[in-house]
Amino acid sequence: MIWTLSASNFVIGMGAFVLIGLVAPMAEGLGIPPARIGAAMTTYALAYAVLSPVLVALTGSLGRRRLLAMALALFAGGNLMTALAPSETVIHLSRIVAAAGAGMFTPVTSSVASALAAPGKQGTALAAVIVGLTVAQVAGVPVGSFVGYTFGWRAGFGLVCLLSLPCLWLIWTRVPRGLSIPPAGLSDLGRTLSNGPAMLAILFTATFLGGIYVVYTYLSPLLTDTMGYTRNGVTAALLVFGVGAVLGNIAGGWMADRLGPVRTLLILSGGQMLTMPLLSLLPFADWAVFALIGVWSLLGWSFMAAQQVRILGILPERPGVVLSLNAAAIYIGAAVGSAVGAVALGRAGYAALGLNGGVVAAGAVAHVLISRRISGR
Repeated sequence: MIWTLSASNFVIGMGAFVLIGLVAPMAEGLGIPPARIGAAMTTYALAYAVLSPVLVALTGSLGRRRLLAMALALFAGGNLMTALAPSETVIHLSRIVAAAGAGMFTPVTSSVASALAAPGKQGTALAAVIVGLTVAQVAGVPVGSFVGYTFGWRAGFGLVCLLSLPCLWLIWTRVPRGLSIPPAGLSDLGRTLSNGPAMLAILFTATFLGGIYVVYTYLSPLLTDTMGYTRNGVTAALLVFGVGAVLGNIAGGWMADRLGPVRTLLILSGGQMLTMPLLSLLPFADWAVFALIGVWSLLGWSFMAAQQVRILGILPERPGVVLSLNAAAIYIGAAVGSAVGAVALGRAGYAALGLNGGVVAAGAVAHVLISRRISGR
């Protein structure tokens, strides 16, 4: 059943990020500048961050199987809307619908995995469920982009909708009824938002990923400027990053179960703090660049299982709410990190990206230590 949830999250990840690879054909097909198409990604991120915790709270009394099926159907419908969109406005509206479905689906899969995991195996179970999102970066997004470039950009989103159908059937037939998961409501969301120690722990996700996105957002032009890479070199680097993300997700579950979540997060934050500044020293030999990107990605994407185990330990009675807020923090971190990277790039050029990412990672180390002191976990 865990792998049913992981496969479904693969489709969620593909549908969320396939737009990145289809910006050019969408802009050409709709006759608008690429930057305005790219803004639809921002719309998705903001909608996810706002709607995920609210919708998870509002649907807390629904059965988990029914909610997962509804959320995935809504996500599929949003991507179908995008595929059929006649205008830029409808594209933005469709991304909001898709984000609403994804914002319910992924946090609930994590709470289901946590509830079904054997004692001492929470980290492994959570990593297995979330690995679908990271695999989507390696395989789903490139495949969707290839289909979009070959058959038209609408086919890329149509493929996401089509892949959702077998996942819906698997959800309905494989997820057991009557899972014992504490229900949540808006009052639970309000109490969680007003819980300072819990929110400080949850927002670590934004700090940690913020450091990564300072560099990752601009990795392609960074490699072009410093290494002279063109399409093939950049594609290879992004593939290495994606493979590192998958391996990191698996390793993170293992580390969380054996080292504990706080120790794991400290190790990973320290590793990011030491690794990212090296990207400010490019150029290196090609093998060294790929090795560095692989290690950086592995360290970066090993954090999720440990972070989820930690926040579930702080508020075990509200798993759906804390996991949805954690999912929202992912998009907050991506937005803030991208903004910090843009400022650094504008002021000091590409050499500033790795250094600034390292500074944010140092902030993540401090964030864990302060949060542990305040929450006791």
